Amino acid sequence: MNQLLTPHFPDYELIDSGDFEKLERFGEFVTRRPEPQAIWHKSLSDQEWQQRSDASFLRASTSKSDERGEWHNKPHMKERWWISYDYKQMHLKMRLGLTSFKHVGIFPEQGANWNYIYDQIEKQKADGSTPKILNLFAYTGGATLAARSAGADVTHVDSVKQVVSWARENMEQSGLDGVRWIVEDALKFVRREVRRGNRYDGIILDPPAYGRGANGEKWVLEENICEMLECCAQLLDPKRGFLVLNLYSMGLSATLARTALRQTFGDTGQEELGELYFKDSFNKELPLGTFCRFSRMK
Repeated sequence: MNQLLTPHFPDYELIDSGDFEKLERFGEFVTRRPEPQAIWHKSLSDQEWQQRSDASFLRASTSKSDERGEWHNKPHMKERWWISYDYKQMHLKMRLGLTSFKHVGIFPEQGANWNYIYDQIEKQKADGSTPKILNLFAYTGGATLAARSAGADVTHVDSVKQVVSWARENMEQSGLDGVRWIVEDALKFVRREVRRGNRYDGIILDPPAYGRGANGEKWVLEENICEMLECCAQLLDPKRGFLVLNLYSMGLSATLARTALRQTFGDTGQEELGELYFKDSFNKELPLGTFCRFSRMK
């Protein structure tokens, strides 16, 4: 059965959404950004959006697929600031910043997956072992820090050096250490890990629709995801491993992800799938990605 998941995240609030935009609070600041899935109308007036927003992102072109643009900030708006995320004994500090591709350094809906990752590792640790976790397309490290907070050995892979440095900063501010940082194309890395015969107790996959590796390698989700999953199937522990797959591309459903995982991994154990979302102040539910995850732990 498909689930709708939203995390408890006091430092984040979806204030309003509509007309292909979203108005969000991250800690002390409110941002206004494009959102292609907000196909309905806004509940607040445009004047209210302008009054409430501290930073507004304007696209460089009228194309909804073009994420490039620039931020228009009010004088008091900071270029960098911090927010917190807590779950059980996990206490994360994440630095936010305004990027030229409208992102701010966090996908807050992923908090629902961070909780899952934390809980799965806690279960695995019950036998006294230290789980090994692989985080691919790892961005600024929310899932990495969740896994490390739970006591796992974590390998963090992303092709952008500056983003890996950002994740390291988040780790240090969260009072953690010991993450293995890899700046490399994710597909190239897992191919090599397969050749080495390495194994992991958990794998986290958060692939973009399109991307470039550290040396210009081209990533296209629909063309490369099958090989990526085939490699991951060889790397994941067959008895107790767990896997989390996120898909952001519009039109790619959780059922599609489950079908691909079942074909590639065979026995997927306990499955969960659905959409990650936030509800705005006017009860409009905004989907922000699909997920499929499974655990082989009995």
